[in-house]
Amino acid sequence: MLHELTRRDVIDALTLSGISYNGRLEEVDFLGRLYDMKNLPSHDGRFRDASGDIFQHRVNNHDWEDDWVFTDTRFDLLHGPETEFLAFLAMMLHPTVRSNPDEVGAILDLINPILRREGWELAVTATLAELPVYGPRNAGIPVLPALNAAKGMAERADAAYVHRQIQRIEGALEKDPEQAIGTAKELVETLAKTILLDHGEVVPEDLDFPKLVRAALKQLRLVPDDIPEKVHASDIIKRLLMNLATISNGLAELRNGYGTGHGKSAQTRGLSARHARLAVGAATTLAVFMQETSEEMLSGK
Repeated sequence: MLHELTRRDVIDALTLSGISYNGRLEEVDFLGRLYDMKNLPSHDGRFRDASGDIFQHRVNNHDWEDDWVFTDTRFDLLHGPETEFLAFLAMMLHPTVRSNPDEVGAILDLINPILRREGWELAVTATLAELPVYGPRNAGIPVLPALNAAKGMAERADAAYVHRQIQRIEGALEKDPEQAIGTAKELVETLAKTILLDHGEVVPEDLDFPKLVRAALKQLRLVPDDIPEKVHASDIIKRLLMNLATISNGLAELRNGYGTGHGKSAQTRGLSARHARLAVGAATTLAVFMQETSEEMLSGK
């Protein structure tokens, strides 16, 4: 599901660039290629369907803003199915709507980098009269299961800042491994601080990253010392919890050595995307486990 933040970024980019979504078509004709306009209600009591009030307020009176369609609840582009949002964007590039390859290329350059943050892009899927027809496809960026879980966590918590961090990780994973590693560490740090605050604890200013994570784990009763011997498979649970603490130490060391945030010598060799995927996978797994445990504790389960 494309997050609302991603959709807003796409819409803002289009609006600020002055690009008309409907190209050389009338707006009613453009929308009619995607929606059954006769079965969509009118917002103006003088008209029986959406076609009537759109024509009235965009052609006759022209008293709706140019970006009205993106917030109109009849089309629900901000919150509706991602397939409909992507189909809307693809229709903007259809040869019937615009045939100038430079204009199509400019739109692709504008919105594809934003869509790729969530693993999508618009690409050629067919041709019409020797002109390309675009449609949505998976961008080919490896999607880590833990990152998908982290996105779900951010949406449940309505945590816009956390979602931005996840988007930065996704965008950097293949092209800028150091940035991905640095942001993965920041994601865990953000959640550790949030968990402590949510549970009424004070976060010391001078607490380093491993100690911060351990404090959050302690608050969640996720350190080995908090597991009673009588708990079934307590030895296994303790070993897994010890590994959680090890992840935070490893992230701190990796970020200090290779991630963003610290100056390095000109001879420093960077890491590859596979190293970033390892670090990000571990970090997001830890982050999701901590947050889910916190949610359960706060809900009294």
